[in-house]
Amino acid sequence: MALRDKVWLFDLDDTLHNASHRAFRELNASMSAYIVTHLGLTDAEAAELRNRYWLRYGATLTGLQRHHGVKPAHFLAETHKLPGLEAHLHGHAHDLAALRRLPGRKFLMTNAPRGYAERVLATIGLSGAFEGLICVEDMQLFGHSRPKPDARMFRVVLARLKLRATQCVLVEDTLIHQKTARGLGMKTVWMQRWLRQAGVMRGVQRRPAYVSRRVRSLAALARSPHF
Repeated sequence: MALRDKVWLFDLDDTLHNASHRAFRELNASMSAYIVTHLGLTDAEAAELRNRYWLRYGATLTGLQRHHGVKPAHFLAETHKLPGLEAHLHGHAHDLAALRRLPGRKFLMTNAPRGYAERVLATIGLSGAFEGLICVEDMQLFGHSRPKPDARMFRVVLARLKLRATQCVLVEDTLIHQKTARGLGMKTVWMQRWLRQAGVMRGVQRRPAYVSRRVRSLAALARSPHF
């Protein structure tokens, strides 16, 4: 396949910016506070519930919607207010340059809500880097939230964009998302730029078989997009 025919699907948090530095900490706190307030749980119970749903569904929201009747729009609006977020986000001009050099179409594909994604992209200088944004609001099946790594959602998104899985490359920090994408026929890139700083890489010795390639920067990907 010619490089110009590739379609790149980029994750957002810990792929295009360092979410582990501050954003994830504040998101975790706001999600736990939402559960405490609306489900009447203790802090410890809320943390356990969030972790259980994340492990089972890939997102806290899916479990809350399925088992507690939580409305996605309300949950996302309340938990992603994050006042002062922009002050803790940092962009790099070379990231935008790298994305512009990368041949092919480029989309953002994130389990975050659109408003949050737009705030982050604007702050780090990548608002104009993508043909389109695929956000958690777009990952609905039969009235339920089905974010990454749901295989059915991936198929629906590809059908909406009129794409074949073999055209696509998923650029992610989260391995389970890559595993699903590779099973559907996509290529996968494991972005490790901020994972090492966050201590996530401890004990990881080699690249999993379902990861096509691993990189530590967008510039490295742009320098060698052939694989």
